Amino acid sequence: MAVIERVPNVVFKTRVRDESISGPNPFRWQDRTTQEIFGGKRVVLFALPGAFTPTCSSTHLPRYEELYDEIKAQGVDEIICLSVNDAFVMFQWGKQLGAQRVFLLPDGNGEFTRKMGMLVDKSNLGFGMRSWRYSMVVDDCKIEKIFIEPADEFDNCPVDPFEVSDADTMLAYLKSVKKPQTAGVA
Repeated sequence: MAVIERVPNVVFKTRVRDESISGPNPFRWQDRTTQEIFGGKRVVLFALPGAFTPTCSSTHLPRYEELYDEIKAQGVDEIICLSVNDAFVMFQWGKQLGAQRVFLLPDGNGEFTRKMGMLVDKSNLGFGMRSWRYSMVVDDCKIEKIFIEPADEFDNCPVDPFEVSDADTMLAYLKSVKKPQTAGVA
């Protein structure tokens, strides 16, 4: 897996509530750029193979939700979960899990994931092209630290490693690099 120094510039197709739309899906498309999401902020992003999948639903996203306050207390502005799913699937998945604080970022076409070098073939599972599981800290669009799940073969990997992209590993890293807070001058 190639690792890059900055997050790639893409336009994410997200959704936003629109009160002028009636029915069970009152949302409209909203484009958000890499700069809007990562610019001028310190962001934790974790990427996973898919909404509604076992490890992603039982452990990966729920643990980031559980540790949300602790992670944010380490100088993090936002926590983002990225998957190669569309905005509507991501919304329904978050709703079903009760995820309210982690921002679910859809990468429906896999463009961000591909440019990160993390788009892998999971056809052996019937998934097609999906994200490899990883997490990273991004400071103003620059990748500060990345944790990539280990594997001998990434395409059609027979297992789904989940050892280093978890919330506890991320929190431990953030605590290890946290700079002491200094009192402001009045």
